[in-house]
Amino acid sequence: MQNPVWAYIFRSKSDQRSLADLLATLPIFEGLPRGQLKQVQRILHARSYLQDETVFNETEPGAGLYIIESGRVAISKRMNDGESIVLAEFVEGNFFGELALIEEIPRSATATALEATKLLAFPKPDLDRLMDRQPQLAVKILYNLSRLVAQRLIQTNENIGRLQESVESEK
Repeated sequence: MQNPVWAYIFRSKSDQRSLADLLATLPIFEGLPRGQLKQVQRILHARSYLQDETVFNETEPGAGLYIIESGRVAISKRMNDGESIVLAEFVEGNFFGELALIEEIPRSATATALEATKLLAFPKPDLDRLMDRQPQLAVKILYNLSRLVAQRLIQTNENIGRLQESVESEK
């Protein structure tokens, strides 16, 4: 019996071509030849969300990466005062939740669909199986992922530096 929450993607040849093209634009799959992109495509899971439906909650275990096939998703963080602030908004062709592919840690924020949204999930257990079956492909994906995380860390450090300068200049 098929799980109603996660379903493997079955597409026509024209849809497969467009999905492979989408994957090719994502930094995490950069440099993968078409054949490897199609291998990745076969392990993705499709999921649809309604407007205002939660994709995942802050502090839940991370299950994997999500690619936005259509729609919009907001990433928000609960603050100490109980209020939530939106950290980022992602649209078609963006992805989020990539840290769950590296480490089994709780989600650091909440993801919510801002409109009817179709996501493609790349769960960590599927990456783990890919590492066993096709280690060369998995290493390419993990290498790209590590580069992306490093770039985001550098950007975060720069943002913190600018924030500190702003606070100091206000004193």
